[in-house]
Amino acid sequence: MRTPSRTARPRRRRALPALLTTLALLAATALAACGGEAADARGGGSGPLRIGYQRFGGLSLVKARAAAPNVTWSLFESGPALTEALKAGSIDIGQVGEAPPVFAAAGKIPFAVIGTSAPIPQGEAVLVKADSPYRTFADLRGKTVALNKGSNVHWLLVKLLEANKMTLKDVNVKYLKPAEGRPAFDNGQVDAWIIWDPYFALAEQPGVRVLADATGLAGNREYVLAAPQAVKNRTDDVRAFLTTYRQVTDWGIDHPQERAATLAPELKIPLDVTTRALARSARPLAPVTPEIGAELQAIADSFVQLELVPGPVDIAGRVDGRFNEVFR
Repeated sequence: MRTPSRTARPRRRRALPALLTTLALLAATALAACGGEAADARGGGSGPLRIGYQRFGGLSLVKARAAAPNVTWSLFESGPALTEALKAGSIDIGQVGEAPPVFAAAGKIPFAVIGTSAPIPQGEAVLVKADSPYRTFADLRGKTVALNKGSNVHWLLVKLLEANKMTLKDVNVKYLKPAEGRPAFDNGQVDAWIIWDPYFALAEQPGVRVLADATGLAGNREYVLAAPQAVKNRTDDVRAFLTTYRQVTDWGIDHPQERAATLAPELKIPLDVTTRALARSARPLAPVTPEIGAELQAIADSFVQLELVPGPVDIAGRVDGRFNEVFR
């Protein structure tokens, strides 16, 4: 796929908000369709495993390569939407960032954390207009910052405020889903947008500047969540799927050009954008260790302290290492 010329950029730029809106509608439709399944099918049946995935995450590559034929796929715009599907019993396995498990646990949604990834701090960032006067995050004091509530970037906001000796009262936080955040940012309705790949890469247009990413602040790991009944009653099926997931992820890391070429048409994103995003955001999978549990618990404790979720929240107790051998 050729990189679009300068003359083509305005048309592509206008089309992107519509694309994001369409994806959000597709995700909502998938959730609604899955939500009607019978409760007795929640992770205990013998049919295909039901996989919830997000655009661009590691599971997207498994789907694009058709590497796991005995599964069904549901697309979600963000981690919070995916955890709602776990609550509804619509999926057996899903992949999210670091904040959604905390919000889901606070909401008493049943799940286990069965896998993670190496840190991906460059995969999320604070974006501002290139001609804006903001040079550090501290310059956003009193300004409007948009982000998706309960997603990985919510934790990045907390860490940015902490690093700059600010509080939530020092910024006007506007909770917007990705499909809403992009047009609000483009139209100047917000001063900054905190977002993750591939939406991050899509927004890296002329006139946009990266103010900060998560380096030194947040790990931005990927977490694999599973319905407890699937873990208990379909252990072998889950292990087989995770093995495929690991193998495909490793293949992608070893073959970056082929990986980008495979994912670009699946994601309906230009090849150059896909390549740029993957170069900083694709990382190997990893086992869930006690240290990972402690890392998640620290995130949960901070959210509780800030009264962003009701406490107490025991997220470390959700970590289940029975599949760790797959990820070593």
